[in-house]
Amino acid sequence: MTMSVGWYLRRLSRMGPQEVAGRVADTVRRRRWRATPPDCPNVTGARFTAVLPAGTIAAVPPDAAKRLVAEADLLMDGHAEFFGVVRDDLADPDWWFDPKTGRRAPEGYAFDVPYRSEDAVGDIKQIWEPSRHQYLTQLAAAYALTGDERYAERVAEHLRSWWEANPPLRGVHWLSGIELGIRLMSWVWVRRLLDGWPGAAALFEDNPVARNQIWHHQRWLAAFPSRGSSANNHVIAEDAGQLAAACAFDWFPESARWRTGALRSLERQLRANTYLSGLNRELATEYHGLVLELGLAALAEADAAGVQVPATVRLVLLRMTDALAAVVDNRLRPPRQGDADDGHGLIVDGAGTDRWGSLLATGDAVFGRLDWWPTVTGTDVRTPLLAALVKPAEPSVTRPASRPTHFADAGMTILRGPEEIWVRCDGGPHGFLSIAAHAHADALSVEVRHDGVDVLADPGTYCYHGQPEWRQYFRSTLGHNTLQLDGADQSVSGGPFLWTRHAQSRVLTAEGARWSAEHDGYQGSVHRRQVELAADEQELRIVDEVDGPRREARLAFHLGPAITAELAGNQARLTWTRDGEDRSAVLDLPAQLSWQAHRGETEPPLGWYSEGFGRKEPATTLIGTGTTDGTEGFTTVLRFRG
Repeated sequence: MTMSVGWYLRRLSRMGPQEVAGRVADTVRRRRWRATPPDCPNVTGARFTAVLPAGTIAAVPPDAAKRLVAEADLLMDGHAEFFGVVRDDLADPDWWFDPKTGRRAPEGYAFDVPYRSEDAVGDIKQIWEPSRHQYLTQLAAAYALTGDERYAERVAEHLRSWWEANPPLRGVHWLSGIELGIRLMSWVWVRRLLDGWPGAAALFEDNPVARNQIWHHQRWLAAFPSRGSSANNHVIAEDAGQLAAACAFDWFPESARWRTGALRSLERQLRANTYLSGLNRELATEYHGLVLELGLAALAEADAAGVQVPATVRLVLLRMTDALAAVVDNRLRPPRQGDADDGHGLIVDGAGTDRWGSLLATGDAVFGRLDWWPTVTGTDVRTPLLAALVKPAEPSVTRPASRPTHFADAGMTILRGPEEIWVRCDGGPHGFLSIAAHAHADALSVEVRHDGVDVLADPGTYCYHGQPEWRQYFRSTLGHNTLQLDGADQSVSGGPFLWTRHAQSRVLTAEGARWSAEHDGYQGSVHRRQVELAADEQELRIVDEVDGPRREARLAFHLGPAITAELAGNQARLTWTRDGEDRSAVLDLPAQLSWQAHRGETEPPLGWYSEGFGRKEPATTLIGTGTTDGTEGFTTVLRFRG
């Protein structure tokens, strides 16, 4: 996908004067660096002292260690999966090759590479992901746990290969700050986890190639921070990686300045990216997880280095952890809201480790759990490693005495009922900052689960680049459990990560088991929705009203992939299986609308569910079509059967 002149004009319209000036300065700097690349200073006597405290590895639970070693053995055989693409070439990877399209990214000066063009580069996410080197942190952790030098030697081979293939400012891996920041975080942990290996110093501090790469990564991040309308989760990754490297690799004349600048920016950006309630302002749950992981890892590095961290950093991370504990369902699954690209801040665990349980376990170890927190029964490798580095500190804020259900600033309400019924109601802002890059046109949508099974599902994200029709579908109004008028989205898209007009939502009621809200995304009309969970009857009632002239309407309900639906008229009988037990529900749909079931359609896309980035599967979507008349609302009733 290449960007048109119109896109650039729309993007420019979402920037303020200060951001425009900063981007002009970036352009000048890129041209100057092309002509005269910066040189890494010659340093001597570099030492790595940011080691794990004695006994840390012994604290890793045996089952978590077993999962990690099993994953490491697959990696040693060259096997891995990135975004639904299974690879068997990781024993000796080509760092610029995309196995999904078969294309290889072009060489040349980094800022000349058209990375948004799949025709020219391939799927950039497929190329970037292995070069975050998070699979190398897994191999390094396997070495730390087992002492098997095969893992360490493979890590060294791959790092030397990557450094040789990707000299500073050459190629696609020098294009995006989030990639550089996460890669630096990985290198810090690789060095830490390899500390007992005799070749660790020769690979890092005694290696001029490694020092050159580390210095150039930090110089790049200091020169080209994400700015203004782009200062979302990317800037957190940049700051966290910069801080981690400047603390652990404190070898350069600029290290103190980089460390101070990164910590100052991280503190400011964590506050800017997080509501006071603790939810991430992008209103995209996967990025809440990414930011929390990065923030905890950065805190660990600063504490390990004896760097004084502003109290607000711990406070924001504490609030984020409490908010996560509040919104997960009984199976520890958080909402599926907004964009998701499976991004992680630090990976040292094997397959089968629950991401959200791991974060809550780390929150318990670092901040202490509250009585209302859900119980985490799983184990992980990362928690004891981070907890060993973070200094304990008493929270300087009163934490919630009971489980919050309504997050007023984020416009999110969670309704809970018997039989583990969980309902998310969305009446919040349309994303974060002027471009709302990771938002979906999902105002007033609902998400319903029964014992962790998606019944009325948020379909997910699936893709970012290269497939515009799929990108549009998964972020569209029709792609969510809400009402569409006149075939239009509530908010207006100006590109795959750009919204030029944002629907404004307002929560009217959030009391007990009742919620109502409205939005103005359809010019000339107001869509109002009421949701009520009758706990004693296991019944959810949804009423949609439109205040305005008669308009064409489509009401969508997306069922989870585990749900089988039999549609007869305006009633759908839903069945599924959970833990070997048959479950069922009845969905009574508004009789004023004509209902059809759609599944796995492609022209246009309709009836799909994306469990993770790059993966999709058919699922049933129920669409009701008709008109609004400004008087009678559309009533939907979901009744669960015992």
